[in-house]
Amino acid sequence: MGITKTEHFTAEQNEMAVLLKAMAHPARIAIIDYLLTTDTCICNDIVDELPLAQATVSQHLRELKNAGIIQGTIDGKAINYCINKETIKKFETFINHIFHKIDKLEKGCC
Repeated sequence: MGITKTEHFTAEQNEMAVLLKAMAHPARIAIIDYLLTTDTCICNDIVDELPLAQATVSQHLRELKNAGIIQGTIDGKAINYCINKETIKKFETFINHIFHKIDKLEKGCC
């Protein structure tokens, strides 16, 4: 596999690629959906919601946290997770930008 050459792309393009890659799994989308229904959530609550082992859920949570999509705080032995609103706002701005550009296209497609 070749080098990705991320330095040839803008900071925003690289940031969005990281976010999209982190979200590119149905379990991670399910975790995001679940966290959007609650202000904060303990890891065990998420495990109860998904048909996955605790270790697998933890891996998905780690990917989402590393991308900045969620954030977690330690409360004793429990880790409480919530959506990182700042990151989601950046994603929203990017998606809105796409829709704005699409609306401006005259022909639509090739």
